[in-house]
Amino acid sequence: MAEVDSHEGVQDLEKKIEETRQRFRNEFLQDSTDKYDSRDVERLQEDDALVEGYLTWRLYVVDDALKMIDDSFQWRKEYGVNDLTESTIPKWMFETGAVYLHGYDKEGNKLFWFKVKLHVKDAKTIMDKKKYVAFWLERYAKKEPGMPLTVVFDMADSGLSNIDMDFVKYVINCFKVYYPKFLSKMIIVDMPWIMNAAWKIVKSWLGPEAISKLKFASKSEVQTFIGPEYLPPHMGGTDPFKYSYPPLPDDDFQTPICDNGPIVSEDETESKEGEMESKDALESSFNSEVVAKPKKVNFLEDSLRSEDNDKADTSARTKGARKPLTTFKGLLLDVSPAEELSFGSGETEKKSLIILSNVTKNQVAFKVRTTAPEKYRVKPSSSCCEPGASVDIVVSLHGGSQASPQDRFLVMAAEMDNAGSQELAQFWKEVPKTKIMEHRLRCHVLESIKPALSPLRDSPMDIATSGQQELSTALMRVTACNSRLEQKLNTCLWVQKVLIGLVLVLMVLNLSCLYLLGTAQRPS
Repeated sequence: MAEVDSHEGVQDLEKKIEETRQRFRNEFLQDSTDKYDSRDVERLQEDDALVEGYLTWRLYVVDDALKMIDDSFQWRKEYGVNDLTESTIPKWMFETGAVYLHGYDKEGNKLFWFKVKLHVKDAKTIMDKKKYVAFWLERYAKKEPGMPLTVVFDMADSGLSNIDMDFVKYVINCFKVYYPKFLSKMIIVDMPWIMNAAWKIVKSWLGPEAISKLKFASKSEVQTFIGPEYLPPHMGGTDPFKYSYPPLPDDDFQTPICDNGPIVSEDETESKEGEMESKDALESSFNSEVVAKPKKVNFLEDSLRSEDNDKADTSARTKGARKPLTTFKGLLLDVSPAEELSFGSGETEKKSLIILSNVTKNQVAFKVRTTAPEKYRVKPSSSCCEPGASVDIVVSLHGGSQASPQDRFLVMAAEMDNAGSQELAQFWKEVPKTKIMEHRLRCHVLESIKPALSPLRDSPMDIATSGQQELSTALMRVTACNSRLEQKLNTCLWVQKVLIGLVLVLMVLNLSCLYLLGTAQRPS
């Protein structure tokens, strides 16, 4: 029954998406084709996730979603969002460090920082500042499509001169209208009491659908949302990050990261493998042009060597690795899984498999990077794939490392025309960035389930224990859901009490006025 409901829900969503597109063409595009950027219109017709984002934020009311799309697309054309680049923004804005992306909250959402003390209201620069915010949001939207952001207003050492209500309203509108579903939460940290009145106005701009996302936190309370590793020292954190420009600090994959993590010498064989893999890790930065003694690998030789080794090693290497269930269809490679690698805390849950399938007629070079090289080992981390062939890549946690939702993986691929005559390291230095396919994977942490005590497999006791654990997990989820509903109900009851109180006050005032009026009219 649940499957039928799910299928009907999918069909209904597809109808809503098609209805939205059809009405947008008929009602908004007929009279004025210059009203929007053609690239945005084209993306609306092709990207289901984009339309779904607007529909979801407007509670699947097509009329409301269409108005939101109209407002959003007009804004995108007015600000030239599709053409915003680093060179189109005044350099001094990057140098101030008033706005930037860095770090993650405890739920794995990227942090979008606003250093309020560095903002000064100025009518001459307000347009550039708005474009600057749009630049960061658009940049992130392209790098991490569909992934929400947590906005952090760092109000340390700020005052009334730093509050620009027009600018704050613009930032809120960016998440309400222009980038729907992007806002995870908005954390106001260390707000001076003198700004309470201003932020009451801000809360009224958020609207009912986003008011629950606004969090006020002191220095001690902010660690409820963000771990100390991503908080600056003045918030009680341990993050040594200091903003500087250039380069831009938002892209984790542009920091020096390795193809593999550090080698843990469990035995001599593992140690020798580690020494060979550490040579590959010398090419450690996406932008680095200087590599100390790079390992030269001929594509043809590497392909032949790997073909021989893979026959013997593949089954052993992939044993115990979690198989992917979804696939991303790329221009050069199909990547499985499509969005995330799953890891757990048990010994049998510390490996995940990435399958790359070449969909071109040429050889495709690939390499896999991670933002946490100290945790993961990637085998192979860099090689090539023949036309029509597939390559299995095992990503494994080693040592006592634990997976985290903040961890990311990047698959890079580029098509080769003359594969036999080029060296792998040299190729990655010379290949134009426009010819590189990039696909990002998130890390998903599985819920830990305690194993059954009985050593017998598939025994009745195992089955019963497993069923109890599943039931316990389901009950915990139901309890958590009930808790959230209870909180919402308490909020509604509180609002109801406030309204009743206001009505009683008005009634008392009304009776007082009637009494005074009667007293005034009574003859002396």
